[in-house]
Amino acid sequence: MCGRYALGKLQWWILQETFKLQQGALNLEPRWNIAPTQRAPIIRREDGRTEAVMARWGLVPYFWQKPLKEMKFSTFNAKSETAASAPSFRMPFQKRRCIIPAVGFYEWTGPKGAKQPHFITVKDQDWFGFAGLWDRAEVEGETIDSFTILTTAPNEAMAAIHTRMPVILGPEDFEAWTDADNHDIEPLLKGLPSEAMDIREANKAVGNVRVDEEWLTEPGDGPQRVGLL
Repeated sequence: MCGRYALGKLQWWILQETFKLQQGALNLEPRWNIAPTQRAPIIRREDGRTEAVMARWGLVPYFWQKPLKEMKFSTFNAKSETAASAPSFRMPFQKRRCIIPAVGFYEWTGPKGAKQPHFITVKDQDWFGFAGLWDRAEVEGETIDSFTILTTAPNEAMAAIHTRMPVILGPEDFEAWTDADNHDIEPLLKGLPSEAMDIREANKAVGNVRVDEEWLTEPGDGPQRVGLL
């Protein structure tokens, strides 16, 4: 499960250099609390060209024609074990794989009403890429590009927090993952080991989608100034 993540202050030139992008720059504003249905950057390969685009988090299948408000099922995550056969993800899994840049993601523990968020990063890496799928749909006369984040079984550290964890790709796997002609992708879907991840408590205000500040990644119960939330 991955329901919130941070792009942080990741700069355009880093993506441009990493993926050899030849396009106009995206406006990558600092983001610390990206939530489903919001737009975020993805890296994909289309028509033989690697590109960065903004897309909606929460995959809208190519066959969807009803208003988005009528989607009663969740598509912001997809199980890597079943994505190849699930109707909403089967075609993207084969032909439309993407990378979602991030500096960390959030997960919660504890009982309802007293949940504690945690911020998870990859050790010795300023940023990383989730393994994702993207799709394109025509909904009410509008073209919508959207994406989902693949999940896998948790490592030992993550198992103490949740029953799932996002698939995080190593830089050496970026090209293989986005290559639609590469069908040997099963080895890329393994989870990172516990020792590669850093987990710390985050600010409880991360549960509010209207708050998008860097201090969300640190422990706390919210801002000190009354009325900020």
